[in-house]
Amino acid sequence: MTNRVLVLVLCVALNNFFASAQSIQEGKTHFSAQRFQLANTVFQQLLKNNPADAEALYWGGQTAISLELDSASKPAVARAWYDKALQIAAASPLVQVGAGQADLYENKLNEARQKFESALTQTRTRKGDNAEILIAIARANIDAPFHELEAIIAKINMQLEKGEKNAELYLMQGNAIRKARPGEGGGEAFRNYQEALKLNPGYALASYRLARLFDSQKNWEMVFQYLSDCVQKDSSFTPVYYELFYYYFSRRDFSKAEEQLKKFIDTKQPEKDFQDEFLYAQLCWARGDFDCAITKAESVLTAMGNNSKPGVYRLLSDANFQVGDTLQKQANTEGASLSFANAKKYSDRLFEKIGENSDALVLYDFQLRANILDRTGGTPEEILAPYLRALQLDTLYNLKVDLLKRGAERFKAKGDSLSRIMEGILLTEVIKVKPTPSNRDYFDAGFAFYQGKDFLHADSIFSIYVTKYPDEPFGYMMQYNIQRAIDTAMEKGSAVPWAIKYLEILERDTVKNRRTIIGVAGYLAAYSANILKDKEKALEYLRRMLALDPTNAAIQQNITVLEKAVANKPEAARDTVPANQAAKPAGNMP
Repeated sequence: MTNRVLVLVLCVALNNFFASAQSIQEGKTHFSAQRFQLANTVFQQLLKNNPADAEALYWGGQTAISLELDSASKPAVARAWYDKALQIAAASPLVQVGAGQADLYENKLNEARQKFESALTQTRTRKGDNAEILIAIARANIDAPFHELEAIIAKINMQLEKGEKNAELYLMQGNAIRKARPGEGGGEAFRNYQEALKLNPGYALASYRLARLFDSQKNWEMVFQYLSDCVQKDSSFTPVYYELFYYYFSRRDFSKAEEQLKKFIDTKQPEKDFQDEFLYAQLCWARGDFDCAITKAESVLTAMGNNSKPGVYRLLSDANFQVGDTLQKQANTEGASLSFANAKKYSDRLFEKIGENSDALVLYDFQLRANILDRTGGTPEEILAPYLRALQLDTLYNLKVDLLKRGAERFKAKGDSLSRIMEGILLTEVIKVKPTPSNRDYFDAGFAFYQGKDFLHADSIFSIYVTKYPDEPFGYMMQYNIQRAIDTAMEKGSAVPWAIKYLEILERDTVKNRRTIIGVAGYLAAYSANILKDKEKALEYLRRMLALDPTNAAIQQNITVLEKAVANKPEAARDTVPANQAAKPAGNMP
């Protein structure tokens, strides 16, 4: 009888052990497939049954951190969870690693290092470090913003060189290398992922990581190949369908994208995530069904509140703007105004949420904000501001140039002086952003200021132009015109040096530049006669004009008047050259 009781007790204990082991594995499977809510349910149930389950304590903490959407709140979540776990299972190496991860979040590297080393020391055997603990330490360093990745990479390498055969260890090494050496560790990460697949050919997560690796290299053929491999190995692997959704979405194959989105949601059942509605909102937006996009995105916003991601505000801002634009074209002024107001509301929220973190913004955010401000009564200065803020983004210079030029065209189309000055400001930024700005870049910026009657800035830019391009006529032409606009009464003579140089270049081709030469020479003739009282000099310019236009009666009349004045009294009132007759248009203005 006693033996039977012992056997029964042993069986119950073993059954509980295996049930626990299976549940831990089930939770880990959900965790690796990013089904964090389901993983949390598993670990919470295990802890309810046994609050001192060290493995459940560790994985429960990992899940709690992953469920926290606000990255700024993750350190507090990690600290609260693992401080409590230490009170329950301080001797557990896994729990010590979790507590070390909380230290990393707070940039307490020494404390984290001590906890990691303690966990390794407790589990080390004659074969070396324990693979599970190495993996947990690597996970901690990869997940936290502060880390010592190179140290854990070295430890894993030492263990692998001893002949450790663990697919997950190779995979974690690849992840660690990618984070520690961005832009240069791809090849080494690839080799580690391949080793993981050799040890475990059905390892879906390794195929998924390879797909993500090639995604960063924009090698779409390999991305699709490894995503397909991942599906074949594990059709329930949730994140692969998310990547396939965007793969087809970016290729505008919305039917296949929706098919993958449904699979993504189905593999998480019964887990609910309102962010999935946002994916549907993106599909609606891409198809041009902006009312659908707004409805679904607003449901996400209602459910998630402050935890909503920036993309929700971005989509609502754009979709409302698109609706407003359509209504405006249909002459529905009231409806358009309401939609534009909603677009501005969500654009305001997007910029408020992100604050000074420009890295979370994309160039289109600034273009869209300028569009919205333009439709909602923004001042020129307010419309200009998003374009200038966009310059803070760390992106390709040609994309910034394109944005700035589109902004400049917006202001140019308005035509008023203040808008032309705004155009000049943006085109000046083009000059700063481009590694090698062209002569046209300088000209367009200077000419915009000229048209806006901001002659000081126009003069500044064309001073650079004539220095860089001394043999081209356009810089001298513009400096001549700028100074004429400043000195309308010719009293200062500031246009004269530019007119002389401009005329010198023009006379290299008297046939092509005939009309312009006559105009510039006429200005110099008027200045010589009326301001300098130098009739001989005025006659010199007038005769150069007449040589190009021998039948021009006005030029001949001025020559006759001045010749008589030289012969008689130069002080006579009739001796002046009428400026409005002598000075013709000075150049071919764009």
